[in-house]
Amino acid sequence: MQDPSQGLPPDRQTGCPLGEAAGAQVTAQKLSVVEKVGYSMADAAANFVFMTMILFQTNFYTDVFGLAAGTAAAILLIARLWDAAIDPILGVLADRTRTRWGKFRPWILFTALPWCVAMILAYTTPKGWSTSQMVMYAAITNILLMSIYSMNNMPYAALGGVMTADVNERAKLNSYRFVSVNVAQFIVGGFTLPLVAKFAIGHDRQHGWQMTMTIWAILCLILFLITFLTTRERIQPPPQQKSDVRKDFAALLRNSPWIVMFIMTLFHFCILSFRGGAWYNYFHYYADKAAMYDWLQGLGLTAPALAPGAAAPGGILETLGYIVHGDRSDLAGSNVADVFNSIYNMIGTATTILVILMSPGLARRFGKKAVAVVGFGLSTVTSAAFYLLQPTNVWGMMLMSVIISMCYAPTIPLVWAIFADVADYSEWKTGRRFTGIVFATICFALKAGLALGSSSFLWIMKGFFAYDVRHPELPQAVHGFRVCSGLIVAVLFGICTVLLISYKLNKRVTLQMADELVERRKHFKDKGTVVG
Repeated sequence: MQDPSQGLPPDRQTGCPLGEAAGAQVTAQKLSVVEKVGYSMADAAANFVFMTMILFQTNFYTDVFGLAAGTAAAILLIARLWDAAIDPILGVLADRTRTRWGKFRPWILFTALPWCVAMILAYTTPKGWSTSQMVMYAAITNILLMSIYSMNNMPYAALGGVMTADVNERAKLNSYRFVSVNVAQFIVGGFTLPLVAKFAIGHDRQHGWQMTMTIWAILCLILFLITFLTTRERIQPPPQQKSDVRKDFAALLRNSPWIVMFIMTLFHFCILSFRGGAWYNYFHYYADKAAMYDWLQGLGLTAPALAPGAAAPGGILETLGYIVHGDRSDLAGSNVADVFNSIYNMIGTATTILVILMSPGLARRFGKKAVAVVGFGLSTVTSAAFYLLQPTNVWGMMLMSVIISMCYAPTIPLVWAIFADVADYSEWKTGRRFTGIVFATICFALKAGLALGSSSFLWIMKGFFAYDVRHPELPQAVHGFRVCSGLIVAVLFGICTVLLISYKLNKRVTLQMADELVERRKHFKDKGTVVG
């Protein structure tokens, strides 16, 4: 393995090659495999909400809950902007939390059960309510879920920045985290729609959604408890630092890497929710159902239509809703698009998991910034190419799932490791460390991006492609699903690439920064003050 300090000049303070001082001083902060895996569990849990929100929530509100496109867009926007607005407040509170368990871990523990309750309520459809009551219910439960999400996930994101000061350990930690995230995404993307269809048999899709989300909620509770029990906070603010919210925010506004990453995060997460809504409709209305049926038949995932009242045969694939019953000539009411869409998601996620394992090595070799720039740049090109696919080219769709995931996957853990570098940069330049506020404001951009992504997809479809939720199969709307899935996503990826190019914390600067911060913390410790 290449030494990360190889070829770099000595640091002016320590006399060691850049990276050597940090490596020598933080060996006590190496993390065990148990702690890395345990840390990753809470983000896996978060993704049962996050990925459901990105992939399916827009269409849940329009196709299942029964809201008009404009109403659904407004609810999604308001709930997520509210969610974004409270993140900085929660960051301040988390930074000032003092318990025997640390600053951030208690938030994960005490929000676990409310999270599960809100998760089920948000995907429950009341029966016999008026339109205004349904709108109010959707808004309240969505805001409740998003609020609890912030109370849990913002401190969780900050926790990774205080578990170790070793920049390479942080990259490894985030790789574990995002492997677990992608396992959760594999489950959500691959099994949610088939399970919904399965539970809907004899009932309706509203019942299917409620039952599926109940299963996911129970899993979330278990995963949150694992994270709380297996992690430890080690880094504390400099001992002379006094709490001052105004100074913290003033320092943040002078932090140019934070400004770049704030704007980049806004566009980045706009992509995810925008693309999720577009892809669902792409596979349900643009992709040719007969071609998808033939492809699934080749995998042995089709069967004759069931007689009225007949029970489906047993088997794991039947239980998971992965068998398409029906005839090739009559697929309008079948689950063929659900199954094909789910397999597409699983192939992309499986590719992502494998490629993420390469991220730490790529970051050590080239630096986090360089890898992120190349990844987002290639994602721009491949997303544009997705637009060129014809409705019957289902093999091409699956191939693009692999290619897009290969290009984007290395950036996933590295972007979050970059956020920890941004927190270090503030301490390096100002002597003040406020990890919670850095991550809270980044989470604000994340949530605002998600809000704009989901809402802008519906607004663009309604304003430019005459989208009507009652008739999504009309040619103009179908063309809109194709444009949104490919060309608009490519433009957003291109904006992120340009922003990352302007980010100034390259490999050399981050190693120098880590060395100098280790020396400062060692100085405090030598003076008799325990820093972490």
